[in-house]
Amino acid sequence: MITYQTEGIEMPDIKKREITAWIKAVAGTYGKRTGDIAYIFCSDEKILEVNRQYLQHDYYTDIITFDYTEGDRISGDLFISLDTVRTNAEQFNASYDTELHRVIIHGILHLCGINDKGPGEREIMEAAENQALAMLA
Repeated sequence: MITYQTEGIEMPDIKKREITAWIKAVAGTYGKRTGDIAYIFCSDEKILEVNRQYLQHDYYTDIITFDYTEGDRISGDLFISLDTVRTNAEQFNASYDTELHRVIIHGILHLCGINDKGPGEREIMEAAENQALAMLA
């Protein structure tokens, strides 16, 4: 089951049924099924707290993905800072909705096994994000 929650902020204006179907379709393209996935939309302050507490990182980020995947069933908790999504949308000259959808699927792609920290991996992730976003359009 895919759930959408908030921590100290308003729920973003997303079409949950449509997003859930999209997430399942994207996961399916990687041979994965969705298990328990929780989106927690939060502020910069909350994501910084999570980053410090669980990852010992002292910086803001748009998403933190906790991966509980077993086999081909992806599961995880995905914290998304709507503050950083808004900042990134402005910085990349993208609409807020497009950037939010990109971050939502970014976490799913991580759960599907795509990384973005090593050499050449960021380009692979961006291509996967763009392919997934095209499925939503």
